[in-house]
Amino acid sequence: MSDESNLLLPFESYEENAVNIGTQQKSADMARFIERVREDGLYLLNVNMTDSRIRSIAQFLNKYDAGRIMVVSARQYGQRPARLFSEAIGANAAVGRFIPGSLTNPVLRSYVEPDVLFVTDPAADQQALREAVNSGLPIVGIVDANNNLRNVDVALPANNKGRRSLALIYWLLAREVLKVRGETTDEDWAASQDLEDWQSTF
Repeated sequence: MSDESNLLLPFESYEENAVNIGTQQKSADMARFIERVREDGLYLLNVNMTDSRIRSIAQFLNKYDAGRIMVVSARQYGQRPARLFSEAIGANAAVGRFIPGSLTNPVLRSYVEPDVLFVTDPAADQQALREAVNSGLPIVGIVDANNNLRNVDVALPANNKGRRSLALIYWLLAREVLKVRGETTDEDWAASQDLEDWQSTF
C-alpha cells in the first residue's frame, strides 16, 4: 500500500498527527489524492502523495526570493505554524483576518506585492486567493478532501483543519525548504525546532 522506506517521516508520524484524515465530503478535484474511505465515512488522503508534494513544493518555493513569498492562514490552527514557517524560511505571513485589498490596493498599509501565495485552506483563505488570482500570482495550497482546486496551481493534499496536522505539514515543509538551500539537516532541524511548539495555539 505505501512505500514507507522513501518517506520523509515514518508513516506513523503522518498518521499520529492526522495528516491523512480528510473530510466526509470529497470534491471531484481531490479524488486522485484519496486512498480510501473509512468506515465512519471520512476520506483518507494518500500519504505517499502528500510526502512527494512536500518535496516538490520545497523545490518550487526555492525558485522564489523568500521575501516575496506570502503565507496566509485565516484558520486558527494554521496561524502559529504558518507564522513559524514564514519566520524559518524568511517569507511574509498574514495570519488571522486577511485585510481586503492587501494584494490589490497600493494605498493600504498592509499592501504587499509577493511573487507567490501560499494558502493554508483555499476555502478559509478565499479573499487572499481571489486577490492573488486577479494579480496573476501562482498559488500553492494545502488542500483537504473537500477542497476544489480551480485556483490552486500547486496542491499539497493534507488535513488542513487539524492543529497537529497543520503543525506537522508546516514544520516539515520548512525543514525541506531549508534542506534544499543547504541550511539545515534533519538532525539539526529536529534539535532546534520542537514540533510540539509548532502545535501550540499560543
